[in-house]
Amino acid sequence: MSIARSREQTRRMFGIVFYVLLMLVGALLIAFMFIGPALFGSHGELEAMGIGAVLALPPLLVYLWIPWILDRFDPEPLWALLLVLAWGGCAAISFSGLINTLVHEVAQAIGGREFGSFMSACVSAPLTEEFWKGLGIFAMFYFFSREFDGVVDGIIYATFVALGFAAVENITYYARAAIIDTRHEGALFSTFFLRGILAPWGHPLYTSMTGIGFGLARERAGHWKWLGPIGGYFFAAFLHFVWNFAATLSGMLVMVMLPLWFLVVFSFLLILVTLVRRKGRIIRDNLKDEVLLGFLTPYELELATSAFGSLKATFNYGGSAGRAFVGAAAKLGLSKWHTARATKNREATVSEEYIVPLRQELTKLRARVERSLGRPVEKPRVWLPPRQY
Repeated sequence: MSIARSREQTRRMFGIVFYVLLMLVGALLIAFMFIGPALFGSHGELEAMGIGAVLALPPLLVYLWIPWILDRFDPEPLWALLLVLAWGGCAAISFSGLINTLVHEVAQAIGGREFGSFMSACVSAPLTEEFWKGLGIFAMFYFFSREFDGVVDGIIYATFVALGFAAVENITYYARAAIIDTRHEGALFSTFFLRGILAPWGHPLYTSMTGIGFGLARERAGHWKWLGPIGGYFFAAFLHFVWNFAATLSGMLVMVMLPLWFLVVFSFLLILVTLVRRKGRIIRDNLKDEVLLGFLTPYELELATSAFGSLKATFNYGGSAGRAFVGAAAKLGLSKWHTARATKNREATVSEEYIVPLRQELTKLRARVERSLGRPVEKPRVWLPPRQY
C-alpha cells in the first residue's frame, strides 16, 4: 500500500471517530435542551413539538430533491449526503444552540433583554452556526476527500448540512409559535409562511459560501487552501448576519427585503447550474483520450458525460450495472483532473492511484452490462493515427 493511500485510510478512520463522538454529544445536548423539556413539561409543550415536527420534516423531503436533481454529473454517494444531513440536524444545531443560549444569558445579564437578543441573534448565531455547519463540510473535505471533487460538491454538501440544521431549528420555531398561537392567533401560520414557504433557502444559501470556499481549496493550489474556506466562512456569516439583523430590527424590514432575497436565491441557482455544467465539461475533457486509448467507446463517452446518463443507462445500458458504469467513468474523469492539477502544482494526490483500478472496474462493469442485456455490447478499441505515406 502506498504512503498516500495509507494516509487517506488513516484520515478516514480518524474522521469516523471524530464524527461519531461529536454526534453522540450532540444527541445528548438535543435530548437535554429540546426533547427533555417537551417530554417532562406540560402536555401543551409536547403537542407543540409534535406540530413543529409535522410542519418542518415533510417539506425537508421536498427541498432535498432540488440539490440532488441539480447534481447530475457524478452525484455524491447517498451515505455521504446522509452523514452531513444528520450532522446539521444533530451536532451542528445542538452545539450552536448551547453557545447561542450562553451568549444570550451573559449578554442579557450585562445589558438587558434586548441586548441579549441582539448579541445572540446577530453576533453569536451567524458566527457559531456557520462554524458548526462548516465543520461538517470540512469533515468531508479533509477526512473523506475522495468524495469531494470541487466547488459543486462543496455546495451540495453545504446544502444538505444546512437543510438538516434548518429542519430541526424550524421544529423549535414552529413549536414556540404554536404555544404563542393559543394567545395570539396567527403566530404559527405567519412563522410557517415566512420560514417554510418564503425563505426556506436561508441556511443553504449562507452555508454554500463556506462550501464554495472548500471547493476552491480542493480545486486550486497555494493560498486558496486556507483563503477559500476562511473567506467562505466569513461571507456565510455576513449573509446570515444581514438576514438576522433585519429580522431583529423589524419584521416589516424582512418583507421589504424579500424581492432582493428572491433575486439573490435565483441568481445563486443559476450560478450552481453553470458550475454543474462546468463539472460535466471537465469530466468530458478528461475522458476523451480514454476513447483513443481503448478504455471507452464513443457511445459510453456520451453516456458518461450526459446530464441524464444514469437515467439513460437504466433503460438502455444494463440498469444498475449501467448506472455503476456511468459513475465509475465520471470518477475516472475527475481522478485524472485532480492528478493533472496536482502534477502541474508539483503536489501529491491519491487520485492518481485510482486511475488504473477505475479502468479495470469499467471492464468488469461492461461485462455486467452484457449479462444484464443478454447480448454483447460494442467493445472499445485503440484508435491509431492514420499512416503517413
